[in-house]
Amino acid sequence: MAAAEAELFARLDQLGITSQTFHHPPAFTVEEAKLLRGRLPGAHCKSLFLKDRSGQLWLVVCLEDRRVDLKLLEKRIGAGRLSFGKPELLLEVLGVTPGSVTPFGLINDTGHRVKVVLDRQMLAETPLNYHPLKNDRTTQLAPADLLRFIESCGHAPELVDFDTLAERPPAP
Repeated sequence: MAAAEAELFARLDQLGITSQTFHHPPAFTVEEAKLLRGRLPGAHCKSLFLKDRSGQLWLVVCLEDRRVDLKLLEKRIGAGRLSFGKPELLLEVLGVTPGSVTPFGLINDTGHRVKVVLDRQMLAETPLNYHPLKNDRTTQLAPADLLRFIESCGHAPELVDFDTLAERPPAP
């Protein structure tokens, strides 16, 4: 069974992560979120649940206004033909529904099926804003705390510089 919001906040508390949550009407798209959140400070982000040709799952988290070219991204991260994951798979793996995709959903990925990709520029902003498993709330936290939460879920995120995505990936 998927973790509930209370379990998420208990995990954040256990990790010593300070966060603040704001309630607003449900937002299903970036455009709706911009209208509904008011003047909530910080960097607002979007999360994409993707699947590649081999069945590998990906969670890509970036600044909300970032245009994500999936063809360039798949080359950069070594994925084959990225497409959006089905809602049923999203619910099964991250315990959330479309419109509520969030890095906080990694609390439910106990099988470590998802590879995490983070926008390097996003981590230079503070605070960061994400849905806390439901799209009628926004939770703020510091970038270092986001990384600590993700690592506590057993994931090692890959940081990608989306500004230079079209350039060649760094040599191994």
